[in-house]
Amino acid sequence: MGDAGDSRSLNQTDVSSSSYSSTIFTNYPLIASIVAFTIAQSTKFITFWYREKRWDLKLLIGSGGMPSSHSATVSTLAMAIGFQEGFGGSLFAAALILACIVMYDATGVRLQAGRQAEVLNQIVYELPAEHPLAESIPLRELLGHTPAQVVAGCLLGVVTAIIGHLITMTTSQS
Repeated sequence: MGDAGDSRSLNQTDVSSSSYSSTIFTNYPLIASIVAFTIAQSTKFITFWYREKRWDLKLLIGSGGMPSSHSATVSTLAMAIGFQEGFGGSLFAAALILACIVMYDATGVRLQAGRQAEVLNQIVYELPAEHPLAESIPLRELLGHTPAQVVAGCLLGVVTAIIGHLITMTTSQS
């Protein structure tokens, strides 16, 4: 423990000035992550319209597809935290580990669950009409991502964080 006259105790930590000077509306990692998510989801929405010539509003919030909005969001968050707080800190390390887990999960468990849903839906479709499960609601099949979709989302996230960082640097110098 410190001296009785010492104003700092062992339980207190130094907090970076950026934590106090920003609000939720100027929080660069948060805003950059939301922008990356929005770009990824909008890309799915617009490309679907281009291919199918019809709008599907579920694509604005749904999971699966190209690019991975989950990957874009968490990679933007990790990079933005790295730019803001430093790449050597524990906050960046935590964000990076979170990003890796989310991206691994997207190509692993969620992708396999989507493939199983496809098989189950086909089985239910082929059931006779009198079977109790014949009228069941189909399972969602688009849950996970291929590795290419995850990489595309990650690259989108990194680019979004870099552009956000450049904008932040430019506006802070003004």
